[in-house]
Amino acid sequence: MNIKGYKVWIKYLLITTVAFLMGFISKSIIDPILQTTVTETRNSQNYRFINPLLECESSNFSQNAALQPLRNQLNDSIENTDNKQVSHVSVYYRDLNNGPWIGIDEKENFSPASLVKVPLMIAYFKAAETDPGLLGQTIPVPGTFNHQQTILPQITLTPNQTYTVEELINRMIIYSDNQAYELLQEYIDNQILVKTYTDLGIDISQAYDDPTGNIISVKSYASFFRILFNASYLNKDTSEKALKLLSQTKYDQGIVKGVADPLISVSNKFGERTYLETGERQLHDCGIVYAPAKPYLLCIMTRGSNFPLMEKIINDVSSLVFQTVNSQI
Repeated sequence: MNIKGYKVWIKYLLITTVAFLMGFISKSIIDPILQTTVTETRNSQNYRFINPLLECESSNFSQNAALQPLRNQLNDSIENTDNKQVSHVSVYYRDLNNGPWIGIDEKENFSPASLVKVPLMIAYFKAAETDPGLLGQTIPVPGTFNHQQTILPQITLTPNQTYTVEELINRMIIYSDNQAYELLQEYIDNQILVKTYTDLGIDISQAYDDPTGNIISVKSYASFFRILFNASYLNKDTSEKALKLLSQTKYDQGIVKGVADPLISVSNKFGERTYLETGERQLHDCGIVYAPAKPYLLCIMTRGSNFPLMEKIINDVSSLVFQTVNSQI
């Protein structure tokens, strides 16, 4: 190699080395700074229950093979149940960090029962984004009401008293108060509620003919919680408000009971229905468990005749999922 060629080669080597070092510095120093900036930006907004930086559409993911051992365990646990007392159990689990999910009969339809209180809340909160005065409007409570609930609200509405829409939403979600639900259902324009289901891609056409029938699956219903978590329908502040309210629900014998750590927040809603003519009962619990660094969505729906046993199944499924997730953290 002559002197000129040698100098060219040295210059090329220096340029390549500098480029490599700059890339390394960018990756090891600048990227973490950018990531930290994003995290600090989110944390500075005091969001505890949502993650608007993530949006995982269910259509983009299939059941995840890595979760197959968990699915097998859940399936074994469910199959050991007395099928004469509990005829059907459906489960939907989703990792909210990156979207993988598993389901057991996740397309089986059930009666949503009190689970419909969540989309009604979403409909009101969506309308209030453009009409802030809506939540302050008042609704009078009639003199008598028969709750007809197995799990009765700890606090009920006072007859002949007036409540704001927001107060009724709080009672409907926290205490699952059926009277608050019916008052809110009657007060809202039905087209607003239908639009909410349509906007979120939930088919409720069967409800027109059979409103108390089996019209929704665990997988379909779980999308309400995913959409709140991602703040992809309501704005960030309103999504945070909705999930914070759901974290205050008083029912703690299902998913919540299966979470061993009392410091872990759970935003959930239960639903229960009894068909007097057949004796069939349904009990469901759906929500988000905010496991450290690995929040997940869990929805369980059951059908049978033994209410305490269905409650235990939901608790057992939740416990098994929590133990599995917690062992991976």
